[in-house]
Amino acid sequence: MAQAQDFTAVLKDALGAFPVDTKAMEDAFKSQATMNEKLAGVALQAAEKSSELSASWTKDTLAKLAEMTAVKADPADYAKAATDFASAQAEVAAENMAAFAEIAKKVQMDTVELLMAAGKDLQEDATAAVKKATDDVSKAAKKATA
Repeated sequence: MAQAQDFTAVLKDALGAFPVDTKAMEDAFKSQATMNEKLAGVALQAAEKSSELSASWTKDTLAKLAEMTAVKADPADYAKAATDFASAQAEVAAENMAAFAEIAKKVQMDTVELLMAAGKDLQEDATAAVKKATDDVSKAAKKATA
């Protein structure tokens, strides 16, 4: 009977002939972790500002609601208080929605800025890695043919 060839040794020898740069993988991981940290910082900062704005809006609304529900001497004053409350809430809502839009705009700008910087860094890293890999493969090929 014919013996089956052990391809493990052949594969190990073939892969051993080509150098593997683990530093490139480590650098890629570190770059990705740094990028994630920066993006998380942008998101957390936006969440903090949004929650502060929401809390302030709620506090102001409750204060105005307390004024509206206070006892009035004249029944017409209740209608005026409700109208004043609705008018003030419409104004405050417009202001707060504009503030939320500014927060979202800042998040968008910061994210685009981070992604553009990461793209530039990635392009530079990829160029260097390809150059190094080409040099390594050329050296390995020369060594194998010599």
